[in-house]
Amino acid sequence: MTLKTLDNSLEVLKYFNKENPTWGVRELAKEMNISHSIIYRILVTFESHGFLIQNPETKKYELGLRFLEYGQMVKDKLNLSDFVLPIMKNLAETIKESVFLTWLDGKDGVTVEIAEGSQTIKFSVSMGTRTPLHIGASCKVIMAYLPEDRKKEIMEHGMKRLTPETITEPEEMIADLEKIQQQGWCFSTGEYAHSVFGLGVPLFNSKKEVIASLTIAGPIYRKPTEEKLPEMVNILQYGAMNIQRYFDQYSFKLYHE
Repeated sequence: MTLKTLDNSLEVLKYFNKENPTWGVRELAKEMNISHSIIYRILVTFESHGFLIQNPETKKYELGLRFLEYGQMVKDKLNLSDFVLPIMKNLAETIKESVFLTWLDGKDGVTVEIAEGSQTIKFSVSMGTRTPLHIGASCKVIMAYLPEDRKKEIMEHGMKRLTPETITEPEEMIADLEKIQQQGWCFSTGEYAHSVFGLGVPLFNSKKEVIASLTIAGPIYRKPTEEKLPEMVNILQYGAMNIQRYFDQYSFKLYHE
């Protein structure tokens, strides 16, 4: 296998996401501007190893269970469920909203742990959900603490708009990130989804490099008032402090430079 073939193969996997979980050979080839015969060979190879499965009726491909296995291996390596999840559950019970741990991965934030709130109506995302760093409290609070060259790279890469509230102008984003870094937390409304608020704080490794965030999220009609927001920030920061002690103890590193 040449490096070009390997690069194309790995690029193919990136197209299987929440927005586009299934692909046919020709539509994926057109989307990637690669010969459909090459795409076919790549998909068949991934299928033979369990990374993809083909729907017998539609003939389209989707992610296979092999990724669930690898996802669990990564989660076990981080020991998140043993130590971090109880803290998150306690936080969710106190706030009565869902709590999310988001991990930095390249130009995205990935949801790696969830503790749902007790409310009947709640905001929820799936484990493994990937979101660009310029969108929402959980990701922007990570982006705010990245080195300046990486912030610039993310903005130059293009900031996709998910809702009318999503910030896509570089100057506005720079000002917003400066505010987040100064206050130590990020509060957003309607940036990821129209009817959702988020409140996030950063988490760091032993080198003081940002690696993750802890976030409270819920329906926008339950967003905290200006009077209640400081109290919610304090509660969230206390939970983050306990998780931070765990990260410091095990010297978590920033894997994705």
